[in-house]
Amino acid sequence: MQLTLADVVGVLEALYPPGTAQSWDRVGLVAGDPAQPVARVHFAVDPTMAVIEEARALGADLLVTHHPLLLRGVHSVATTSAKGASVTALVVHDIALWVAHTNADVADPGVNDALAQACGLRDLGPLTVVEGQGLGRVGTLPEPLRLAELAERLHAALPHAAGGIRVAGPADASVRRVAVMGGAGDDLFDAVRASGADVYVTADLRHHPALEAREEARGGTPYLLDAGHWATESLWLAGAAERLVAALADAGWPPSTVDTHISTLRTDPWDFVVGATPAPGAPPDLGGTS
Repeated sequence: MQLTLADVVGVLEALYPPGTAQSWDRVGLVAGDPAQPVARVHFAVDPTMAVIEEARALGADLLVTHHPLLLRGVHSVATTSAKGASVTALVVHDIALWVAHTNADVADPGVNDALAQACGLRDLGPLTVVEGQGLGRVGTLPEPLRLAELAERLHAALPHAAGGIRVAGPADASVRRVAVMGGAGDDLFDAVRASGADVYVTADLRHHPALEAREEARGGTPYLLDAGHWATESLWLAGAAERLVAALADAGWPPSTVDTHISTLRTDPWDFVVGATPAPGAPPDLGGTS
């Protein structure tokens, strides 16, 4: 019996129910025929044209991404636009696309559990509740670390990105309770303060929210680690692939039924940094130009 897209989507939707996504989000099946056979699934953060070409070259039947391709309305899928070229490539090469975005953020385990694990946290709980779903994670380190040591640990665990990790706070400050939110998280500062976290690990911290958060902290906690949007969310991919294979096996499909592959492409949009300030005493690879 041949595994179909409908079979795989059924398993993915059990792992990451579309109903748990936030109301503004667009998740689920974007392209593909439910009856088409699936033998290889490719996982990536972003459905860029390069990622779709990577999936095609690997012979993937299904591309699973974290970020939606069509989050906002479009009026044309002509190949004169990047969105149109992406949709056309998916259709022409018979590659289905399925998206788990905020439903993967709130899943347990999901995007934020992977980030918490990279930090070495235990005793995890939700950072806040949004539309009835626990969002973000807060937990504790087995023993206190210096803020610079936590940044170095995360740097080692994350895939390389040009921006590295931006840190707000003294390098030698002691931290133990840590809040995390993969991707953009500067709208959760109230929840971070309420959690009692010593440091907040997230991404896409804008000037004014970050500055106001540090002002409110009066130089103390919570300190901030901006570890990059793509990097903080990419950690989820390997676990998602493993859970898909395990869930298919539980449904009676042998592990050899489907092959999974994690994208090797860096879809972070930045290419290099000039003039970054290194942490005091940091090894050369943590400072300067990335």
